[in-house]
Amino acid sequence: MRMTVQAALPLALTLGLAACGSDPAPAPEAEEAPVVMQAGQWALTRKTTGYNTPTVTPAEYQEALKQVSEDKLCIAVDKDGLPDPNALVGAEGTECTYKDKMARKGRLIATLSCKAGAGTSEIAVEGNYTADMLTLGSTMTKTESGQPVLRTTHDLTGRRVGDCPSPS
Repeated sequence: MRMTVQAALPLALTLGLAACGSDPAPAPEAEEAPVVMQAGQWALTRKTTGYNTPTVTPAEYQEALKQVSEDKLCIAVDKDGLPDPNALVGAEGTECTYKDKMARKGRLIATLSCKAGAGTSEIAVEGNYTADMLTLGSTMTKTESGQPVLRTTHDLTGRRVGDCPSPS
Protein backbone atom coordinates (compact mmCIF):
# COMPACT_ATOMS: atom_id res chain seq x y z
CA MET A 1 0.00 0.00 0.00
CA ARG A 2 2.78 2.38 0.92
CA MET A 3 4.47 1.72 -2.45
CA THR A 4 1.26 2.61 -4.32
CA VAL A 5 0.88 5.91 -2.47
CA GLN A 6 4.52 6.84 -3.14
CA ALA A 7 4.11 6.04 -6.83
CA ALA A 8 0.87 8.03 -7.11
CA LEU A 9 2.22 11.09 -5.26
CA PRO A 10 4.42 12.46 -8.12
CA LEU A 11 1.54 12.01 -10.58
CA ALA A 12 -0.84 13.95 -8.33
CA LEU A 13 1.70 16.76 -7.84
CA THR A 14 2.28 17.01 -11.59
CA LEU A 15 -1.44 17.21 -12.35
CA GLY A 16 -1.95 19.75 -9.56
CA LEU A 17 0.84 21.99 -10.84
CA ALA A 18 -0.41 21.73 -14.41
CA ALA A 19 -3.78 23.03 -13.29
CA CYS A 20 -2.10 26.07 -11.71
CA GLY A 21 -0.62 27.13 -15.03
CA SER A 22 -3.88 27.06 -16.95
CA ASP A 23 -4.33 30.84 -17.01
CA PRO A 24 -5.42 32.08 -20.43
CA ALA A 25 -2.57 33.23 -22.67
CA PRO A 26 -2.00 36.98 -22.50
CA ALA A 27 -3.26 38.98 -25.43
CA PRO A 28 -0.50 39.81 -27.92
CA GLU A 29 0.83 43.33 -27.58
CA ALA A 30 -0.16 45.70 -30.32
CA GLU A 31 2.78 46.29 -32.65
CA GLU A 32 4.06 49.84 -32.66
CA ALA A 33 3.75 51.76 -35.89
CA PRO A 34 7.15 52.09 -37.56
CA VAL A 35 8.96 55.41 -37.41
CA VAL A 36 9.11 56.74 -40.97
CA MET A 37 11.16 59.73 -41.97
CA GLN A 38 9.24 62.27 -44.07
CA ALA A 39 10.52 63.33 -47.47
CA GLY A 40 10.91 67.05 -48.00
CA GLN A 41 13.19 70.02 -47.49
CA TRP A 42 15.68 69.36 -44.69
CA ALA A 43 18.26 71.58 -42.98
CA LEU A 44 21.34 69.48 -42.17
CA THR A 45 24.36 70.41 -40.05
CA ARG A 46 27.51 68.29 -40.34
CA LYS A 47 30.30 68.83 -37.79
CA THR A 48 33.67 67.14 -38.23
CA THR A 49 34.67 65.34 -35.03
CA GLY A 50 37.65 63.37 -36.33
CA TYR A 51 40.08 63.50 -39.25
CA ASN A 52 42.95 61.12 -40.01
CA THR A 53 45.22 60.50 -42.97
CA PRO A 54 48.51 58.60 -43.06
CA THR A 55 50.35 61.96 -42.99
CA VAL A 56 48.02 64.27 -41.03
CA THR A 57 49.75 66.90 -38.92
CA PRO A 58 48.39 68.18 -35.61
CA ALA A 59 47.64 71.54 -37.25
CA GLU A 60 45.68 69.88 -40.08
CA TYR A 61 43.77 67.80 -37.56
CA GLN A 62 42.82 70.88 -35.50
CA GLU A 63 41.79 72.77 -38.64
CA ALA A 64 39.59 69.85 -39.75
CA LEU A 65 37.80 69.86 -36.39
CA LYS A 66 36.62 73.42 -37.08
CA GLN A 67 34.69 72.32 -40.16
CA VAL A 68 30.94 72.71 -39.87
CA SER A 69 28.70 72.66 -42.93
CA GLU A 70 25.06 73.61 -43.14
CA ASP A 71 22.95 72.57 -46.10
CA LYS A 72 19.33 72.73 -47.10
CA LEU A 73 18.39 69.96 -49.45
CA CYS A 74 15.42 68.05 -50.71
CA ILE A 75 15.58 64.51 -49.31
CA ALA A 76 13.74 61.62 -50.90
CA VAL A 77 12.66 58.73 -48.67
CA ASP A 78 12.59 55.09 -49.84
CA LYS A 79 9.79 52.55 -49.38
CA ASP A 80 11.20 51.63 -45.94
CA GLY A 81 11.05 55.25 -44.77
CA LEU A 82 14.82 55.77 -44.96
CA PRO A 83 16.54 58.80 -46.49
CA ASP A 84 18.39 58.82 -49.79
CA PRO A 85 21.90 57.72 -48.76
CA ASN A 86 23.51 60.55 -50.77
CA ALA A 87 21.87 63.04 -48.39
CA LEU A 88 23.65 61.48 -45.40
CA VAL A 89 27.21 61.62 -46.77
CA GLY A 90 27.68 65.25 -47.74
CA ALA A 91 30.82 65.69 -49.84
CA GLU A 92 32.29 62.34 -48.79
CA GLY A 93 30.90 60.36 -51.70
CA THR A 94 28.58 60.13 -54.68
CA GLU A 95 26.32 57.45 -56.11
CA CYS A 96 25.87 55.99 -52.62
CA THR A 97 23.88 52.87 -51.82
CA TYR A 98 22.94 51.12 -48.60
CA LYS A 99 25.34 48.19 -48.25
CA ASP A 100 23.38 47.08 -45.20
CA LYS A 101 20.82 48.74 -42.97
CA MET A 102 18.78 48.15 -39.86
CA ALA A 103 16.08 50.61 -38.93
CA ARG A 104 13.78 49.97 -36.03
CA LYS A 105 11.79 52.24 -33.70
CA GLY A 106 13.57 55.36 -34.89
CA ARG A 107 17.07 53.88 -34.68
CA LEU A 108 19.23 53.59 -37.82
CA ILE A 109 22.41 51.55 -38.15
CA ALA A 110 23.72 51.33 -41.71
CA THR A 111 26.77 51.06 -43.92
CA LEU A 112 26.84 53.11 -47.11
CA SER A 113 29.04 52.38 -50.10
CA CYS A 114 29.96 55.35 -52.33
CA LYS A 115 32.25 56.46 -55.11
CA ALA A 116 34.81 59.01 -53.91
CA GLY A 117 37.13 60.61 -56.44
CA ALA A 118 39.68 58.03 -57.59
CA GLY A 119 38.49 55.57 -54.94
CA THR A 120 35.55 54.52 -52.85
CA SER A 121 34.24 55.45 -49.44
CA GLU A 122 32.45 53.29 -46.93
CA ILE A 123 30.45 55.20 -44.36
CA ALA A 124 29.02 53.70 -41.19
CA VAL A 125 26.11 55.70 -39.76
CA GLU A 126 24.31 55.19 -36.49
CA GLY A 127 21.76 57.26 -34.65
CA ASN A 128 18.16 58.22 -34.15
CA TYR A 129 15.47 59.75 -36.32
CA THR A 130 11.83 60.74 -36.27
CA ALA A 131 9.53 61.85 -39.06
CA ASP A 132 11.06 65.33 -38.95
CA MET A 133 14.39 65.17 -37.04
CA LEU A 134 17.60 63.16 -37.16
CA THR A 135 20.80 62.85 -35.13
CA LEU A 136 23.47 60.56 -36.55
CA GLY A 137 27.14 59.86 -36.07
CA SER A 138 29.15 58.77 -39.10
CA THR A 139 32.56 57.25 -39.73
CA MET A 140 33.92 57.37 -43.28
CA THR A 141 36.87 55.42 -44.63
CA LYS A 142 38.07 56.40 -48.09
CA THR A 143 40.23 53.92 -50.00
CA GLU A 144 42.23 54.24 -53.20
CA SER A 145 43.81 51.19 -54.85
CA GLY A 146 42.68 49.14 -51.86
CA GLN A 147 44.56 51.32 -49.34
CA PRO A 148 42.86 53.57 -46.77
CA VAL A 149 43.79 57.20 -47.41
CA LEU A 150 41.36 59.12 -45.20
CA ARG A 151 39.13 58.49 -42.19
CA THR A 152 36.70 61.08 -40.86
CA THR A 153 33.97 61.15 -38.25
CA HIS A 154 31.04 63.55 -38.17
CA ASP A 155 28.00 64.43 -36.12
CA LEU A 156 25.02 65.00 -38.40
CA THR A 157 21.85 66.69 -37.19
CA GLY A 158 18.87 67.67 -39.24
CA ARG A 159 15.29 68.80 -39.18
CA ARG A 160 12.59 68.87 -41.78
CA VAL A 161 11.71 72.46 -42.64
CA GLY A 162 8.93 71.89 -45.16
CA ASP A 163 8.08 70.50 -48.55
CA CYS A 164 10.56 70.55 -51.40
CA PRO A 165 10.29 73.61 -53.61
CA SER A 166 8.55 72.90 -56.88
CA PRO A 167 10.88 72.87 -59.89
CA SER A 168 10.85 76.12 -61.85
